Amino acid sequence: MTEYISQSCEETEALAKKLSKELEKGSVIGFLGDLGAGKTAFTAGFVKGLGIDAEVSSPTFSICNEYIGNESRVYHFDMYRIETWDDLYSCGFFDALDSGAYILCEWSENIFGALPDDAVIIKIDKLGENKRSFKIMTKAQAENL
Repeated sequence: MTEYISQSCEETEALAKKLSKELEKGSVIGFLGDLGAGKTAFTAGFVKGLGIDAEVSSPTFSICNEYIGNESRVYHFDMYRIETWDDLYSCGFFDALDSGAYILCEWSENIFGALPDDAVIIKIDKLGENKRSFKIMTKAQAENL
């Protein structure tokens, strides 16, 4: 497990840009963190790091936002209201897994069993108004939290 401390939204985006260059296409990231923790800000930095020019927003109501660039595609899911395997199928999650795109999932604890074993889990904790802790780990490590 690796931990990073961010003092601002800009530092969060910079961390995400760095990670976007380290992960292979098709990687899955599951976020664990409360409302306002910085999941969407992290996703915005990740998308920018891939060279995708897009306005990133929370997929709270759409369940999935898609960002397409010349070299990469990102599916950004909000799993807050996902409760069953049928919900996962109907929102296109399994199709996304087979697409070779990057997948970033907010509220991933709701679908933890469906995440691939090689998923990267990022636990975000609020340490202050703008200060955040980002703990980056494997799915196996997250299961032991």
